[in-house]
Amino acid sequence: MEEQVVLISENDEVIGLMEKQQAHINGLLHRAFSVFLFNSKGEMLLQKRAGSKYHSPGKWTNAVCSHPRSGETYEEGAKRRLKEELGIETDIKKKFHFIYKADVGQNLWEHELDHVFTGSYEGDFMLNPEEVAEVRYISMDALEKELAEQPQNFTEWFKIILEEYKHHL
Repeated sequence: MEEQVVLISENDEVIGLMEKQQAHINGLLHRAFSVFLFNSKGEMLLQKRAGSKYHSPGKWTNAVCSHPRSGETYEEGAKRRLKEELGIETDIKKKFHFIYKADVGQNLWEHELDHVFTGSYEGDFMLNPEEVAEVRYISMDALEKELAEQPQNFTEWFKIILEEYKHHL
C-alpha cells in the first residue's frame, strides 16, 4: 500500500489525500510532525536516515519526522513513528507549529504544516533499518558547530525546524 499524506489549506483544513512522493514532487502543503528528544544531559537525539530512503538518504535529522495518516492526530502519528522508527515509547508534548517549504533535492519539496513535539528518552533503541541507519545524542553547542562546518550532512527541513525551535525556547 502506498503511503498517503493529508493535503491541507494554510488553516489546516483537509483538502484531500495524495501519495506521499507525488505530494513532494508537486510541493503541495500537507500535515507533518517533528519530534525532538533529549536525554538527561540536555543532549538532542539525532537519527541518520537510512541509505535506502528516496530523498535525503544518509543525512542526519531530528529523532522523528513524518506525516500523520488520515484520521490520525499529529500526536498519534508522532507516537506511532517513534515506535516504528526507533522502537520506543515516551511521553511527548506539543511545543508549536508552523508552515515551511524546503527544497530537498531531486526536484522534491517538503511543504508542511509541521507540529513540533519534544520529549525525554533514556534507554535502548530497536532501530528499523529501513528507516534509520544509526542514532546519537549531541550537545546543542556541538550540534551548532557541526551544522556550521558540515551543513550538507543534515536534512534541509531539520535546519529550518531547528531554527524555528530556537525561537520557541
